[in-house]
Amino acid sequence: MTTLTPHKPAPPRPGSTVAPATPGPRPAQDPAWRELVDAVREAGQYRTRAEAESVIRVVLSALGGHVVGDERVDLARALPEEAARVVASQIPATRRLSAAEFVDSVAARIEGATPATARWDVSSVLGVLPPLVGDDLVTRILDQLPPGYALLFGRVELLPAA
Repeated sequence: MTTLTPHKPAPPRPGSTVAPATPGPRPAQDPAWRELVDAVREAGQYRTRAEAESVIRVVLSALGGHVVGDERVDLARALPEEAARVVASQIPATRRLSAAEFVDSVAARIEGATPATARWDVSSVLGVLPPLVGDDLVTRILDQLPPGYALLFGRVELLPAA
């Protein structure tokens, strides 16, 4: 996958006539969104696109509350428009969650999920983000999260020697 940014129309030039705005593509028609859904569906081995879409929305909404500042803005810019809206619409969390607590919070949002299935779901979504948004941004995001999140993004986490 490649780094994708939501389409931003150019501002109108002074004195130009602007045509009425037309709605953007629906998420199912947005090629970048379809690419993300397909990547998550493959990574998580989900049976349907709808299942993969649902998992993406739950995981990104949970992540959106824990990524703040420039990293949150840059993450939203690098994601397909639908995914960016999910991240950007979240109210920042008042308490930082450990990686295990984060997975538990996702489990609470998915009917019938267990911590094990939620960890699979989280890893299926977050694991496809590095090629999409770039390793530099993922590193910046991980720097603001508590230890333990790197594995959820498919990275090895090295801890300093005691």
